[in-house]
Amino acid sequence: MAGNRIAAVLFDLGGTLVDTRDFPALEEIAHRAGLHVDADVLAHWASEMRAENDRQGDAWSLEEYWRRVFEGAAGTTLPAPQWATLFQGLSAHEFPAHLYSDVRLCLDELKDQRLRLGVLANHVSEPAAREVLGRAGVLGFFETVVASGTERVAKPDPRIFQRGVDRLRVPPAETLYVGDQPNTDVRAAERAGLHGLWLHRDGTGFGDDPPEITSLAEVPIWITQFEVSGRGFAPSPPDDGGETLGGTPQRPRRRMG
Repeated sequence: MAGNRIAAVLFDLGGTLVDTRDFPALEEIAHRAGLHVDADVLAHWASEMRAENDRQGDAWSLEEYWRRVFEGAAGTTLPAPQWATLFQGLSAHEFPAHLYSDVRLCLDELKDQRLRLGVLANHVSEPAAREVLGRAGVLGFFETVVASGTERVAKPDPRIFQRGVDRLRVPPAETLYVGDQPNTDVRAAERAGLHGLWLHRDGTGFGDDPPEITSLAEVPIWITQFEVSGRGFAPSPPDDGGETLGGTPQRPRRRMG
């Protein structure tokens, strides 16, 4: 199929480029507010609420998301003064910015391909997102950073995706969005006219609805296949161990361990 082109890639932030989780600190913040919850229980509820938010396709505010997490972990509704104290501590905490091991290789390869790169995330503000990327050591890769808190519009609203492509000066049809949520990230990007790719680090990597990968190292390969054939990976694993079939690069075979 002629005419397929990817000129830009937009990335989600938390869970895609950086791991910002810090549940022991959240346990301590809760304890200081008089709420005794365990870090492991908070981790469970954080995962459950992310999945619930994605299933519903809502754009929860950060405060609403975290209130659901803490109230789920506590098994009760929190009084307004207690929640205000807890959320104040949560807002003041500097979360870690651990770069996933596959990020830098991916970004280096995309830069070598002269693709325009940006970050588009449901985050408290653009300066805060830039600060996280700076601490992770990758801010310099990105031409633009779009954050819901600054834009006053959040994923899955198509307007935030339009703002991302406008700032990169690339049409939606030539832009790929990569995120770790199938609906809020990928299907929402597709509804806005972009191409979407689901980073499912715990998955098989062979889902086709939405297109699924398990490592950012696969993004450059997906783009190459899309530009050759009009689609990314086939939903079944290759039989040649990751070599080429008919001159088209194939998805690398998964390795155990």
